[in-house]
Amino acid sequence: MQVLASFLCGLIFGAGLLISGMTDPQKVLGFLDLFGAWDATLAFVRAGAVAVAASGFALARRRAAPAFSPRFVWPDRNDIDAPLVGGAILFGIGWGLAGICPGPALVNLAGLSLPIVAFVAAMLAGMIGQNLFGKTLWRSRTMAPRAAEPSSLPSRADG
Repeated sequence: MQVLASFLCGLIFGAGLLISGMTDPQKVLGFLDLFGAWDATLAFVRAGAVAVAASGFALARRRAAPAFSPRFVWPDRNDIDAPLVGGAILFGIGWGLAGICPGPALVNLAGLSLPIVAFVAAMLAGMIGQNLFGKTLWRSRTMAPRAAEPSSLPSRADG
């Protein structure tokens, strides 16, 4: 049942991206072009998404348990570290250059456009590289004791 719920959430998210036009890289690049032909559509889409998400989180926090899981798994970290900043910078650079991010890329993958296929392949390569090499690289440069800290969130390797 949890897989079905996840699928339906992804389907609704993808439909929202299509309806709002956010699968069009030119729309996103238009939003990022502050001193040219600025397109505010993304700001309105984001505001709507924040309102819906805030309502959903407010309702979820009132429940004793989630509908399709034995317990809630809320984020327990709020620190800003080098992997977070580095990832945000890389994401921003990629988003600004391509005008597309992972969600719309996966929706656009259905069209089998060569640039989108290349984007998704590069995205997957980056995810695999992070899983293979990134954790070791960042751990060696940051606080070593973090590995011993318990966390209620599963690691990306756990799926």
